[in-house]
Amino acid sequence: MPHQRPLPLIQRVFAVLSLLLLLGGCTTVTPPDAVLAVPAPPQKYAAIVVDAGTGKQLFEVNSTAQRYPASLTKMMTLYLLFEALDAGRLTKETQIPVSDHAASQPPTKMRFRRGETIDVDSAIRAIVVKSANDVAVAVGEYLGGSEDQFAAMMTSKARQLGMTSTSFRNASGLPDNGQMTTARDMAVLGMALHRRFPQQFHYFSESDFMFRGRLVRGHNDMLGRVHGVDGIKTGYIRASGFNIVTSYNADGRNLIVVVMGADSARQRNDHVEALIQRSLSPAMADTKTRLMFAEQ
Repeated sequence: MPHQRPLPLIQRVFAVLSLLLLLGGCTTVTPPDAVLAVPAPPQKYAAIVVDAGTGKQLFEVNSTAQRYPASLTKMMTLYLLFEALDAGRLTKETQIPVSDHAASQPPTKMRFRRGETIDVDSAIRAIVVKSANDVAVAVGEYLGGSEDQFAAMMTSKARQLGMTSTSFRNASGLPDNGQMTTARDMAVLGMALHRRFPQQFHYFSESDFMFRGRLVRGHNDMLGRVHGVDGIKTGYIRASGFNIVTSYNADGRNLIVVVMGADSARQRNDHVEALIQRSLSPAMADTKTRLMFAEQ
């Protein structure tokens, strides 16, 4: 008999899949649960995936539990800045002064000195790309008269948008025990930014910008990593863990993904990518997902 060559790998894979499908059609056995690794302890982790086109919730864990927003706070700072631009209260060339209070904020920051100014266009980029605390506070003081008054404006706007569980105490997201939010509320804010300010949303896809002759690089590594990701914002303080709100917009699908409390930026980003793939897969629609937390 002639020697039979083994089937190529891809043909063997399809043969196994065909056998599994055949067996599946002959039995009533429930398919196994999908296992999703979670890069955070359960007391810090919160996540939600929303189809921004339909408003349908595709995934959630602890999405209404209170969490620290960290620099996700700056999404609301920018929302109010974009509103002021739309209303004509300022332009992108308007110079925003940097006060002693703003200049004294801890890093990450642009390191302004008292009395210096920054134009609105550069301020937006500094907040989005660099997550600059000094610039966020300067914007808050300019729009609200003081950072405390601006925080009250932020909380009021949150209620108007339907963010029922969010309270802001500052413009930057630096630690404050009274500054709390939920993954659901952050998804609401992400969708509101996309819907209300489509002409400004391009800022969230920028990974670097030039300022005073030097290149300022960002740290949202989801940009360029996954096709279709076009923003939005990362955040970290020790109490919160690594947070992110991510917008995916490609092939007729628009998702908002929120992950809070991850142990590292790399693990957070891996998890976001897994949630995007899960949400885009029709096969996962009726599959139960079992979570394996970092401490398990």
